[in-house]
Amino acid sequence: MPDRDAATAAAEPERQRIIRVPGSRRARLTPAPGTDPAPDVPPKSARPEQRGAKGANDEQLLRDVPPHY
Repeated sequence: MPDRDAATAAAEPERQRIIRVPGSRRARLTPAPGTDPAPDVPPKSARPEQRGAKGANDEQLLRDVPPHY
């Protein structure tokens, strides 16, 4: 009698695997077969792009940090 686990493992297609992360509450998945794990959207720059004319106090407003930071 052949081993059932070996037969089912050979018949199943490649799948994502669960990776347990020590010290974390969440697990990660490996990338799905045939996909590109790189993000589609490039990261945003730290400073928003300038729009319209520049005002008299724009530089001061961009440097200010709210008190709760």
